[in-house]
Amino acid sequence: MSRKKKISAYRFVNAKITSTISVTLVLILLGMTILIWFLGNGLSSYVKENISFSVILDTDINDAQIQRIRKNIDGQPFVKSSRFVSKEEAKEQLIIDLGEDPEELLGYNPAYDAIEIFIFSEYANADSIAYISNTIRDQSNVSDLLYRQEAIDMINDNISKITAVLLVISIVLVFISFALIRNTIRLSIYSKRFIINTMKLVGANGSFIRKPFIRSNVVTGILAGILANISILLILVYFNRSYTELRAFVNLFELGIVFGIVVFMGIFISVLATHFAVNRYLKMDADNMYYV
Repeated sequence: MSRKKKISAYRFVNAKITSTISVTLVLILLGMTILIWFLGNGLSSYVKENISFSVILDTDINDAQIQRIRKNIDGQPFVKSSRFVSKEEAKEQLIIDLGEDPEELLGYNPAYDAIEIFIFSEYANADSIAYISNTIRDQSNVSDLLYRQEAIDMINDNISKITAVLLVISIVLVFISFALIRNTIRLSIYSKRFIINTMKLVGANGSFIRKPFIRSNVVTGILAGILANISILLILVYFNRSYTELRAFVNLFELGIVFGIVVFMGIFISVLATHFAVNRYLKMDADNMYYV
């Protein structure tokens, strides 16, 4: 192989490596943003499903009636889990919270028998909670339903704000990704602008000329997507070791979606950027190619 061919091959490989690394870095940012969105949803569901609702029972209720009420409650589609809290257990919690025995002060135990329920996250909104409240309170031997409405409203409000911010960031990142990848691909195609012009002069149409460039950059997009996914996985493994509770907020299915989106975006943006970059030289006069 002549020295000129060696230099040409070296430049080609170097340009491909630079292009792949550039696309990979952009895709890592994009993938991490999507992953944070999934983590936010998982955290949101976890918080919502750990808000307890206390079903206060009548004072003269017996064990059979308690079992019947709990069975009816567990059969509701919005109930994830439930547990019975006796008045004695509730009193012990009051002693911990207040630092003294309320029965000694009042002369009687102010606590009630209750069933503590936890609902599925999709029901933690104003309309569903109103329905839940009516459904529970309509049951016999139930005197009241207690829950922290302000906490639920605050969680929903914060989640809406975070989702909106992440959506804006994702859209901005997509545009930035396209711009950066387009510039990277434009630089790699720049050295072949005279080849494009020669192919155009011998009668090749735009589709024929674009095809090898698109095929080459599809491979770059796939490789960059795979490298980005490996990087994201390593980052996730690192944080999982430091914060083991993160495992509860994202599952394998969601992780698969993130990996799929990253590879798809690598291919899609590479193809789109290649199309625009090649078209630029297809429309350019041969004389102008010396001055770009």
